[in-house]
Amino acid sequence: MQVTIDIPEKLAKRLQAQCRGISRYLLERIVLEAYRDDILTTREVQEILGLEDRLAVYALCDRHKVATYTLADVQRDRETTQRLGF
Repeated sequence: MQVTIDIPEKLAKRLQAQCRGISRYLLERIVLEAYRDDILTTREVQEILGLEDRLAVYALCDRHKVATYTLADVQRDRETTQRLGF
């Protein structure tokens, strides 16, 4: 699907100066927000953005300050550790 949006010229100029391409930047941000909201999996992010592996997804998340280890992950790991007797 192709989507067209209008953004202020001032923002467009700033994005052009800072990013490889506005379209790619916006796609990454939308995909990462969907990932953050549990709409997409790591594998789906990798496929949509054409990344080599899940480590590339994690690196992208790190660059954009998107957490890949959530509070739910911590709680699940704590429960597993307790169940195993550690």
